[in-house]
Amino acid sequence: MTILCVRFQLPPMYEAALPGLLGLLEEFTPVVEALPPDTALADLRGAERYFGRTAVELASVIRVRALALHGVDCATGAGPGPLLARMALREARPGLTRAVPGDPDGIAEFLAGRPVAALPGVGPATARTLDEYGLDTLGRVAAAPLSTLQRLIGAKAGRELREKANGIDRGRVVPNGISRSLVTERSFERDELDPDRHRRALLSAAEEIGTRLRAVEKVCRTLTLTVRYADRSATTRSRTLTEPTAHSADLTKTAHGLYEALGLQRARVRALALRAEGLTPADRAAHQLTFDPVDEKVRRIEEVADRARAKFGPRAVMPGSLAA
Repeated sequence: MTILCVRFQLPPMYEAALPGLLGLLEEFTPVVEALPPDTALADLRGAERYFGRTAVELASVIRVRALALHGVDCATGAGPGPLLARMALREARPGLTRAVPGDPDGIAEFLAGRPVAALPGVGPATARTLDEYGLDTLGRVAAAPLSTLQRLIGAKAGRELREKANGIDRGRVVPNGISRSLVTERSFERDELDPDRHRRALLSAAEEIGTRLRAVEKVCRTLTLTVRYADRSATTRSRTLTEPTAHSADLTKTAHGLYEALGLQRARVRALALRAEGLTPADRAAHQLTFDPVDEKVRRIEEVADRARAKFGPRAVMPGSLAA
């Protein structure tokens, strides 16, 4: 096992601690990839040789340092590649490192009984298509003829799916930095099943993100939605906007689009988080001119609402559906 996927147990709205935690990982290896808001990949191939310890042993050291220096616990998945490390993380708990064996037999045993949807990158629509033909586990997908998979989901997707189901992981850890971003989270008092409440939470989060962006005269290029479930797992989806914006209506539309694309059915949701990424100054962003008087009116109303919120507080003006 040479790749670690570490999820730090950060409290809501505490993403600012992630850069410091990434610095902790960089004490062991320079090959660290941030996966905001709370996760990172680390390639420990060189560190294992340098420190004379396995990746699992180094994971224990990392956890102790995270607790001692930052007061943050973590759960860790370890595997021979990023894909397997991320899958292993789903079974890890704070203080526990779930490791995937590096030999072919061990990898095959780890993957065989898992549902197709457990594979990162396989969405609900693809999983349903495969289930209809009895390919409901990764073991069955791995044994299926390549031509069958390509006929069901396409040539490239079928080839990639078969490789991943057989434990062939062509991914690599790409060192990066955390882009300048704004994040907000909406947690539910109880695990929430109601999609209408999910949408209202996203509306509230998008309104807050838009207000904060306009306050600092920034626009964002990308919006990321993270859905946290009752079993502590999470799903993250990102979408690049048609044009950089800080307009709350556009952010809300994109957030709802990301949510609908997940196709959740009676999912027990614990929290929803929105992150605006790729921030740039508003006065440097290109904006498509429009002759729609309604759009212009909405933006002027937004400016008035921002001034009212600045003077009387964030709840002075809000969408009617949130005031109920």
